[in-house]
Amino acid sequence: MSVRILALVGSLRAGSHNRQLAEAAVKHAPEGVEITLYEGLAEVPFYNEDIDVEGALPEAAARLRTTAAASDALLLFSPEYNGTIPAVLKNAIDWMSRPYGAGALVGKPVAVVGTSLGQYGGVWAQDEARKAAGIAGASVLDDAKLSIPGSVNRFADAHPADDSEVVEGLTRVVRQLTEAGAAA
Repeated sequence: MSVRILALVGSLRAGSHNRQLAEAAVKHAPEGVEITLYEGLAEVPFYNEDIDVEGALPEAAARLRTTAAASDALLLFSPEYNGTIPAVLKNAIDWMSRPYGAGALVGKPVAVVGTSLGQYGGVWAQDEARKAAGIAGASVLDDAKLSIPGSVNRFADAHPADDSEVVEGLTRVVRQLTEAGAAA
């Protein structure tokens, strides 16, 4: 049985270390696990109930919901912006939370990881992402964590996919998420 994990990256920057971390997860996914790096979060409009209307839903939001619903689990990659979750990731969670009680995240296993410049690796933002996903109805894996501090220095000369400690941490989180996704 194959497990499909959707990866959402909370940074839109081309050289984002969190995007590189997601690329490392894709590269090192175990056999039987398909991790898809979602493209298109920048096109999803800010959540607004006035445009969340059946038959007139923005295409980018509809695609996000459909893709998330078709996945067995989600892996969120969150940097820390001013001590909290990036707007693009929060916006994605908001869109996936609707319709209330039946959104794409309801009952879906979710893990949150990330890297950040600071000494704590973005734990505040990752905690906020877990909180938001849980309120949206996801089954958040609170034990599946990976916070990598000092991203600018740590990944200055090496991609996260080439850092054995990072790969080991990602592999552990993906294994936990895979087990939860297969059971869901």
